[in-house]
Amino acid sequence: MSSVLEQRVLPGSTALWRRCAAAFRAAGFLQDARSGRRIAFTLSVFAGITLLGAFWGSVVAVAELNALYLCIALIGCAFILLDFRIGVVLLILLMPISSSRVFPHAMFGVTGLNPLNLLLVGTFGSCLLHGVSDGSLRRFAPRPLQWLYILPILVAGALGSRHVGDIAPAFFMYDQVEFHDAAGYVRDFVAKPMSLVIFALLVGAAVSKSKKPEKFLVPTLISIWVMGSMVIVFVSQSGIALGQLASDESREFLSPLGLHANDLGRLYAVAYALLLFTWAESKDTGLRLALLASMGMVVVALVLTFSRGAFLGFIVVNVLFLLWRRNAKALMFFGLLAASAALLLPGAVYDRVESGFGSGLDAISAGRIEGLWLPLLPDVLRSPIYGNGLGSILWSEAMRTGIGVTIPGVAQAHNAYLEIVLDMGIVGLIFVCAYFVHVFKGFRALSVDPVLSPNLRGFYQGAAAGLASFLVAGIAGSYLTPRPEQIFLWLAIGMMYGQRARKTGDLNASRQYAQAGAHTQSA
Repeated sequence: MSSVLEQRVLPGSTALWRRCAAAFRAAGFLQDARSGRRIAFTLSVFAGITLLGAFWGSVVAVAELNALYLCIALIGCAFILLDFRIGVVLLILLMPISSSRVFPHAMFGVTGLNPLNLLLVGTFGSCLLHGVSDGSLRRFAPRPLQWLYILPILVAGALGSRHVGDIAPAFFMYDQVEFHDAAGYVRDFVAKPMSLVIFALLVGAAVSKSKKPEKFLVPTLISIWVMGSMVIVFVSQSGIALGQLASDESREFLSPLGLHANDLGRLYAVAYALLLFTWAESKDTGLRLALLASMGMVVVALVLTFSRGAFLGFIVVNVLFLLWRRNAKALMFFGLLAASAALLLPGAVYDRVESGFGSGLDAISAGRIEGLWLPLLPDVLRSPIYGNGLGSILWSEAMRTGIGVTIPGVAQAHNAYLEIVLDMGIVGLIFVCAYFVHVFKGFRALSVDPVLSPNLRGFYQGAAAGLASFLVAGIAGSYLTPRPEQIFLWLAIGMMYGQRARKTGDLNASRQYAQAGAHTQSA
């Protein structure tokens, strides 16, 4: 019996043992191979980081901070390729301060090669790749934006590029323009403004792909704080007296920050509108306190600009707040605001507001009517239908013959509507105004949309008020074409387009689901 067991059992056990041993040896070999590959991969990563560090260290030694900016921008672009919304958040944080002189505007001596543009190009490329893959690219640029806004600007830019040689020589002598050929003109008058529009479209694409679009309010709030505190800190460190800051001789005092005081004031008026209406709609106590503190900071910054156009825009926002929100909370807020203004505003503010009153309209306009607007009317009549091209004040007959004598040497008409008629004609004015009417209606529609969260409804209502204040303040300055002081307005426009794309996508999805269900039932 034992011999039979040895013959039958032991040979089978021996074979099983051999197979198990072979399997364990193979598994061990695979583990050794995998661990070897891991070690090789780890070593290659460390070697790559070491080589990259050595390379950038040598580049920094040669190119100094430019190489550091380039390295940071390229690392950011690497993350953006994974999700372009990361780039959008960074753009929201950096776009407002990109005009300041502390921000690098050129690297390696190449104008336009800077971290912001690299970030913008990287985010735009990543967004296009995502749009091609999921089919959302066709909704990237809405048609009203294309036909009513972008097209007139491109046509006016093409028209103006032929007049670079006609620019009054004084503008080159005093470095008021930074180009000397058609390519530089297109860069400054077409490409730079269009980058703000592209920024808005990228914000819209990011919002359309986000489950909670209200999260974009956080980087917006941070950006507002950066812009507001910049002026407050600059003025406090300068030690200048408020009376001197409010004088006509100090209107260029804030220009080292990258924007004129009037431009900063209009920017703060729009930011204040966004904060005010979001605060009124929000149900979150913590957010309301943050918004209230932000409003106080923005109001202080706005006052320090001593811009009468900004003061007018601020009044427009508060009047619209009362008209659109006829309740006890609105009346109480406005009463507290008026009482605080009466008690806390320095006398320099009242002196600035009353400047020119009692001496005629020309004095109230700071000499713009007789010294600038009336001399430019003959140039408007030269081409009243389609205008003379973007920035045509530079080669206007009034500037070429009387700059510094009969007309001040300024590069803008100090009236957004006169500027548009001068550059784009009556046709351009109609197109651009029609576009902003379209935007205003879009803001108002979203402000009463019950599907949206209270924070977003308040944000869009504030955007509508901010747009209205900007258009009113445009009587005394700024442009209707994209400019840095419009950053928060274009941010809101981008969010509006993204919100509408979300609704369109949800509607299309529901239709496809309904059609699929109908086909299933019929089958």
